[in-house]
Amino acid sequence: MEVMEPATAAGESPDPPPSPPPEEPSPEDTYSSSASARAAQAPAPEPPAAREVAAAMQAVERDAAAIAESYASLFASLRVALSNVTSTSAENIECLGDVVGRLQESALEASSKGNKYINSCLRLNEEMRGMESLAMQLKILRKNVDSLDLAVNQLLRLP
Repeated sequence: MEVMEPATAAGESPDPPPSPPPEEPSPEDTYSSSASARAAQAPAPEPPAAREVAAAMQAVERDAAAIAESYASLFASLRVALSNVTSTSAENIECLGDVVGRLQESALEASSKGNKYINSCLRLNEEMRGMESLAMQLKILRKNVDSLDLAVNQLLRLP
């Protein structure tokens, strides 16, 4: 089992600390010169792990932006499709309403005409009931006319 140094175990980089400058100034000079040197120097280079994390975060950010753009595009096309379906459905419902209205008008008209026809047939039937007695009278009258015709024919044929 390998023993780790405390810096490595804490997650810090195992890089050695920067070497001291070649000339060793006095402690007073060191304090004032190091403060001015820190202010004049650019920020210390990031450790390699921090650069990898930043690169990974940038990659995640790019992927998230691409996914967001993809979702925005998807929702836009869904919105258009839903709008088309809704307008088509509204047009179909309007057309269906017109057809049902016309069918209802036609059915009412046909029903009205059918009722008029039935009423006419019932009136004719009532009138025809009175015709039975008339038909009997006509049959009797025809017999009488036939008898009279026969009698006239016999009288005209006298020898």
